[in-house]
Amino acid sequence: MTSAASATLASESLDESGTGKFKLVVVSLIVVAIAELIGSAQFKLGPGKVVLLPMLWALLIAAAWGIAARHVPQVGRVTAGLQAYAGGLLNAGLLLFMVKLGLTVGAALPQVRQAGWALVFQEFGHALGTLALGLPLALLLGIKREAVGATFSVGREGNLVIIGEKYGMASPEGRGVLAEYITGTVLGALFIAVLAGFITSLHIFDPRSLAMGAGVGSGSLMAAAIGAIGAQQPAEMVPQLTAIAAASNLLTTVVGFYFTLFLSLPLCSWLYGKLEPVLGRFSKRQPTQTAPLASAGIHAPDLSFADKLIAWSVITGGVMIGNLLSYKVPLLQSLAGMLAIIAIVLLVDTAKRLVPRMPMVLLLSLVATIVGIPGLLPFSDALIAATAKLNFLAFTTPVLALAGFSVAKDLPIFRQLGWRIVVVSLTATAGTFLGATLIAEFFH
Repeated sequence: MTSAASATLASESLDESGTGKFKLVVVSLIVVAIAELIGSAQFKLGPGKVVLLPMLWALLIAAAWGIAARHVPQVGRVTAGLQAYAGGLLNAGLLLFMVKLGLTVGAALPQVRQAGWALVFQEFGHALGTLALGLPLALLLGIKREAVGATFSVGREGNLVIIGEKYGMASPEGRGVLAEYITGTVLGALFIAVLAGFITSLHIFDPRSLAMGAGVGSGSLMAAAIGAIGAQQPAEMVPQLTAIAAASNLLTTVVGFYFTLFLSLPLCSWLYGKLEPVLGRFSKRQPTQTAPLASAGIHAPDLSFADKLIAWSVITGGVMIGNLLSYKVPLLQSLAGMLAIIAIVLLVDTAKRLVPRMPMVLLLSLVATIVGIPGLLPFSDALIAATAKLNFLAFTTPVLALAGFSVAKDLPIFRQLGWRIVVVSLTATAGTFLGATLIAEFFH
């Protein structure tokens, strides 16, 4: 081993120690502060407009910071090891975000009930919208069986499991779903925020329909979409829309797994057999010869309890900074609300340790929703008052800052993907948003 290689390994080892983790926390909060200071920007695009919010600046700045790691001084360098660690922090940090969503649903439960059947049937749009738009395009571009894995869903973690069990990750379908996963991880939040903001600006859909469309089953993508939608609505309407989006996202996360397993995947595979002989002839391209995609960087490392506390510190600090800079909420008021949210997460995390089979996301969402119903429990009103001062968009900025650092590590894999599969993957993401929105619109 050369001295240069030894120095690099030593640097990686140091960065994954407590000093490196502390550095990641500080750098993440700096990114949040810069993003909030930049603020919102918008520009016209044809008949609509594109709204760029602080959360998008945070995503882009963090991703650029991670990509340029070799050129950043050691004191601020976020190495590949820390980028993978940021992915783990993101998963833990999203728990606080889910509690905020659950509390919002509880406080706005009457409005969520009013959504009624729209909330139920829009799930068909989430389940089938991906293949409705993505599959025909994939076949026209000459993509073969990879199209099934890339278009039967938005390709999140649960969908990787489904394809892995049925086809194996080394199969064409496995390469397709992995391409969808990586594309969504690297570009998904940015893409859906721009898309949702533009569609909202056209004023052709009820905001409640758009909010349901935002619940695609991914916390970071939902945050990006509903942030762009809510930024163009009256302030008093944002909590209701956030509650509807959160309820839709929970439904997609829990029920959507079974929709994709028993409905969209079999249907997608059947449609491929029917449509490929027809649409595939329009492409002169030969069957895809895709090298197996590396997957080592996909899964974030398991976190200790101390690591979870670090993740919660990043989100708490980011929310406090965003609340202060963008919404003029004093730091102590934000801290009180965040401590209440952390207490709920700790309670559910303890229950999860006692009963490992318990689904964490479902339980956390239910507990947060129940304690957030006004007057239901002795402390519910005080809890609602403390957390109401935490602006929803203030959560999205630190969440997407961690996402930005996390995606930087996946860019080498992303470069292996042909532009066709990337376009198809983003089209599938657009399909799940637009499909659910269109179905929900029938009820509005």
